[in-house]
Amino acid sequence: MSLEDFMIPCLSKKLFGLDCPGCGMQRALSLLLHGDFTEAFRMFPAIYTTLLLFFFIGLHFVDKSRSYSKLIIPFAILNAAIMLIAYFYKLTHY
Repeated sequence: MSLEDFMIPCLSKKLFGLDCPGCGMQRALSLLLHGDFTEAFRMFPAIYTTLLLFFFIGLHFVDKSRSYSKLIIPFAILNAAIMLIAYFYKLTHY
């Protein structure tokens, strides 16, 4: 049994036959855990900014003495922009 056996299927792909902007994130995370950093980026270009975003969100909940919203908001905007650019690139080139 591998990690891929436990991945959640994309509802958008099942219902409409189209990838969503987040498609590939689970596989990219699996590739990261296996040490394949460049292939993880090719699979989902926003993987590194997503991980940083989740890290700062986690710090926001754990460390109440500091305000991490000044980091969370720009990383969320950057992450969304990368996801949408990669999504439209994938739609037009594949």
